[in-house]
Amino acid sequence: MSDEKLPFLIDLETTSSQEEINVLRTEYKKQVAAGKVNPQTKFDYAYNLVKSGLRKDHEAGLQLLHELYKDNPARRRECLFYLSVGHFKLASFVEARKFADILLQMEPRNAQTLALRAAIDARVRRDGLVGLALVGGAVACAAAFFAFV
Repeated sequence: MSDEKLPFLIDLETTSSQEEINVLRTEYKKQVAAGKVNPQTKFDYAYNLVKSGLRKDHEAGLQLLHELYKDNPARRRECLFYLSVGHFKLASFVEARKFADILLQMEPRNAQTLALRAAIDARVRRDGLVGLALVGGAVACAAAFFAFV
């Protein structure tokens, strides 16, 4: 199964524009000031923060998604998915996997989440191999250095 053919994995690679985020931020803050935040407004803002190219936005989006998850049981499925996406973008793969697995317990055949889980596992394997290669390279360099000393 190729990631490129799965449109729901595009969120792992695309970013929201700062203009779009600013429009959503303005609306969200207006609702907060009025004391009544529409859950859809909060979700849209959180979703776009998670899709931002900035780490601080990812973190703020995750916080909003946690709040939505806690306060709105009807939004839990979406929140779990985007909590997983957000942690994936932060390279927090243990957390990303945790949220994907919770959703898969609820919906074991959810193709979107199965694809996300596979992407998480692939990244962990890839990063693990890169990490092993870096460690191996460092050991080889150290060995070569001490061989000549």
